[in-house]
Amino acid sequence: MSEESKSGVEEHVAAFKEDCERIAKEMSKMIVGHEEIVEGVIVAMLAGGNVLLEGVPGLGKTMLVRTLSETLGLKFSRLQFTPDLMPSDILGTTILTEAEDGSRHFRFERGPIFANIVLADEINRATPKTQSAMLEAMQERSVTIGKETMGLEDPFFVLATQNPLEMEGTYPLPEAQLDRFLFKLMVQFPNLDELHTIMDRTTQRESPDIEEVIDQERLVQMKQFARDVPIARHVQDYALRLLQATHPESENAPDITKRFVRFGSSPRGAQAILIASKVRALFDGRFNVSTEDIRKTAVPALRHRVILNFEGEAEGVNTDEIVGTIIEKTKEGAKS
Repeated sequence: MSEESKSGVEEHVAAFKEDCERIAKEMSKMIVGHEEIVEGVIVAMLAGGNVLLEGVPGLGKTMLVRTLSETLGLKFSRLQFTPDLMPSDILGTTILTEAEDGSRHFRFERGPIFANIVLADEINRATPKTQSAMLEAMQERSVTIGKETMGLEDPFFVLATQNPLEMEGTYPLPEAQLDRFLFKLMVQFPNLDELHTIMDRTTQRESPDIEEVIDQERLVQMKQFARDVPIARHVQDYALRLLQATHPESENAPDITKRFVRFGSSPRGAQAILIASKVRALFDGRFNVSTEDIRKTAVPALRHRVILNFEGEAEGVNTDEIVGTIIEKTKEGAKS
């Protein structure tokens, strides 16, 4: 790489990092604490993936998504999932309209899925039939109605929230849909200092004003630039061996996997780790992916893709513990 090209790349990396920090700083006006969650959402969005946020009600999951859309100035829609929600309420429906001359024709009325950021609030409260209406949009970025397939505008990002599965009135998401989420992030209860700040901000007359810090065109450019970050073969090999170790039949699997795991992650898990690691590297101001980037993204990328067997369910094993053990046991490969 020439000195001129190298200088150009460094400028792009610095601009990328600066814009990420501006997004996070603007969101912090409204979101108290949850720095790792905010960073994880930004990383997943720039990696072109969807995010599943899990936590009990009232922790600010919905507010986080709304604040993100205001920060980026993107088209935002909110879907409140309930047991009586139908697929047409998400995708849209064909209606019969009458023209001024009396003629009638069918017109497709687009649903809330046609937006840049879609908040699927409490997604596990809808029936499996309605949940499945999101599958094509989340993976192919398109919607098919009848014989017509319509593409969704770039960027398109689904941010779903769910309550813990053991809570009353919820339907567990099927594995095929879980696999469509790049990350699953766990929203934790705030500490005492954060609670004080939340009360100060939410019990007064005025609330913080959120400003748009980057536009849609810049966001698309950042997504494309992240794809250009190189990954050394030994770093990619490390990520793939982590993936293999989630499968109990693999020779790389540790004892905890062989004992408690029924099915390991699909190749989408490795894709999620590698793409998110590229974004995280730029987030830190680097134009190369390290094994530390791989380790940081492995847990949110794999925790929802590891399926426990009966013994794992009975013992109450946490998939984070399994992925953590895999990271600990898997050694880095030698540089070629």
